Amino acid sequence: MADSTLKLKKLPDREPPENTIGWIAWIRDNLFSSATNTLTTLIFVYLFYLYIPPFIEWAIINANISGTDRSVCDTNKSGACWTFIKIRLEQLLFGLYFASNPEQTWRPIVAFSVFGMLIIPLVIDKTPHKKWLLIALLTLYPLLFICVVYGGVFGIPVSDTGQWGGLLLTFALSFVGIIVALPLGILLALGRRSEMPIVKMMSVTYIEFWRGTPLITILFMASVMLPLFFPSGVDFDKVVRAMIGITLFQSAYTAEAVRGGLQAIDKGQNEAAMALGMGYWRRTILIVLPQALKISIPSIVNTFIALFKDTSLVSIIGLLDLLKMAQNSSRSLDWNGYDIEGYLFAGFVFWIFCYGMSSYSQKLERKLDTDRRAE
Repeated sequence: MADSTLKLKKLPDREPPENTIGWIAWIRDNLFSSATNTLTTLIFVYLFYLYIPPFIEWAIINANISGTDRSVCDTNKSGACWTFIKIRLEQLLFGLYFASNPEQTWRPIVAFSVFGMLIIPLVIDKTPHKKWLLIALLTLYPLLFICVVYGGVFGIPVSDTGQWGGLLLTFALSFVGIIVALPLGILLALGRRSEMPIVKMMSVTYIEFWRGTPLITILFMASVMLPLFFPSGVDFDKVVRAMIGITLFQSAYTAEAVRGGLQAIDKGQNEAAMALGMGYWRRTILIVLPQALKISIPSIVNTFIALFKDTSLVSIIGLLDLLKMAQNSSRSLDWNGYDIEGYLFAGFVFWIFCYGMSSYSQKLERKLDTDRRAE
């Protein structure tokens, strides 16, 4: 009888499995996954080695922050002159009017502080009653901004908007453009998809006209040509004219972003709502539009970021936005030659706002991604 005893063979020793998680795995998969990626990584590491340490030494280690004039910076030219930013900070943030009237700087400070107190809780997940905070931001805050910054009420002197500038002007133009253009863009997107020929034709004409016109041209027309359409004696403020032009331009791009979301909605959603007896506006507001806006978040935020950066174009009509104010300040007689510090400061401020909008939109996308959570 054959021996049926099973003989177990000793398996050869094997190496432990490679790491599939952690920072080592991420580096291997993203930076050294192929010969091309490895070469690219090494090139960038070499470039960082060449430029980052000297930049840190110039911008931080040897930088000048003390003093009240350029004499400190002229003595030590091996580092950045942040003294220039310190001395001209009020001018860069609030413009010429508030910089020349230091007793009035509390007004833009209050406006920015209230904006921060409203926007920060909105980005925190556990904040209760976010709906009321959002309503306050969209309705009450613009009124507060006008009353405090512009003035004319409660004994607050009227500020000269022609001397607004810096971050204050950039913020005001972009905030108004975003807040007003979003609902207008939604209506235009719905009008473009409407079954009423006249409404559809008017919406298409509006969108294509403003999308096909450069923003520089729109700002020039709003500043120079718009007053010609009003009777004598009626004069719009230059800042208001810029806001009107930016809003009309932005609404067209917002409309196209929303239209893309509307086209992505399955027809069955609309048909099911109709089968339940819902009217057009009810099924649009409750069923179609929330899904379309969720899909359109990346495109809408992208247009908002582009608008915030495009506010620099108002310099062609004589308004001193953040970038133009930094440029003019660095070319004054007192601080001529420190353009790099001014541009870096302006770029850093632009980056903070744009990165904040981008990060929040990505967070909102992940929160509203019900399809992935269902998996």
